[in-house]
Amino acid sequence: MMKEFAVPPVVFPSGGNPGSSSGVQQRRVPTAPFQPPRSAASGIPFMSFDIGSAVTSTSSASIYGGPIVGGVGAPGGASFEDEEPLLDELGIHPDQIWKKTRAILNPLRVNAAVHEDSDLSGPILLYMCLCLFQLLSGKIQFGVILGWIVVSSIFLYVVFNMLAGRNGNLKLHTCTSVVGYCMLPVVIFSAVSLFLPQAGAVRFAIASVFVFWATRVCTGLMSALADGGDEHRGLIAYACFLIYTLFSLLVIF
Repeated sequence: MMKEFAVPPVVFPSGGNPGSSSGVQQRRVPTAPFQPPRSAASGIPFMSFDIGSAVTSTSSASIYGGPIVGGVGAPGGASFEDEEPLLDELGIHPDQIWKKTRAILNPLRVNAAVHEDSDLSGPILLYMCLCLFQLLSGKIQFGVILGWIVVSSIFLYVVFNMLAGRNGNLKLHTCTSVVGYCMLPVVIFSAVSLFLPQAGAVRFAIASVFVFWATRVCTGLMSALADGGDEHRGLIAYACFLIYTLFSLLVIF
């Protein structure tokens, strides 16, 4: 004989049978996060999207302060191709330096129109070259050369304005630029002196040629760039001669 077991009835917390449809509260199915429950009364579809990608794109656009152009975010909506080169932002123009340097190479034909826009990047480059050649000859004169260039520029500026009087319109920036670019013959002499004997008349003869070269170019530029320079051309030439003789003696000794 089979023995019957008494099975206790199953009682749900809601107090009813899950199969019944009246008066029974069914369990709610969990929905995905950030999604409202679908209801037939609303009738508005809701599109799911990835929160992480949206936040990343929004934050990157807000950090760069503009739209993303060409795949790279740039400030103000401009790309990196529209930016100026680094040398131009620093005020260094290699083409301009080369034109001014090439104008110094011909002492018989001085082109003053090229030197109307004065700059200090070319004179600093020539100053470094002169210091380098002096270093190769065993002379460490960085501070001495820099100090003499500053003093020479101020000296020529004061002398010219005193000679011109009220008509003197020479600026110190222009004077420093002209004195620095006219240092090119002295730089060449410093490079040539590395292969010359330390003593002898040949060294002084070659030095005199480069000194007259630098004096003529500097005098022509000063007379052309400033008003009233033609009237005192001889005195300006004498001041320039003293300046470049001083630098040539620094190279010789």
